[in-house]
Amino acid sequence: MKKLIVLFVVLMSAVFSPPLYASDNNSGSMSFWEMLRKKIESFTPQKKIGVTNAVGGVRGAPSDANDLYWKGEASKKEMDGIELDEFKKALDFAAAGETQQAVNAFLEFTKRYPDSKLRKDAEQASAALVK
Repeated sequence: MKKLIVLFVVLMSAVFSPPLYASDNNSGSMSFWEMLRKKIESFTPQKKIGVTNAVGGVRGAPSDANDLYWKGEASKKEMDGIELDEFKKALDFAAAGETQQAVNAFLEFTKRYPDSKLRKDAEQASAALVK
């Protein structure tokens, strides 16, 4: 029953959502798949260059270590490595043209990781493949 509900939601989102990719390859905008690959790369841990940081604050002001903000520093997007690998595997199936395996992998991902940051992307990807 849950599989039917997930499939129904994916199909309905495919029917009532705007196109997820650029129809013109010369438009200069990235396709849905390129944007998804770029988003996945932001989750991948990258090597940091040795940098010395200093912390400053107002004496007596309550603060938490997570409250610090460094100008120009993007916030880290942390994700479980296994979860990220499963999403990449589904993305690789789609890139290889193995549509049915990719749809199954994306649906399995949404079932296994219902609270994932990439759940919406997995649903959109499987909907795009079903079209």
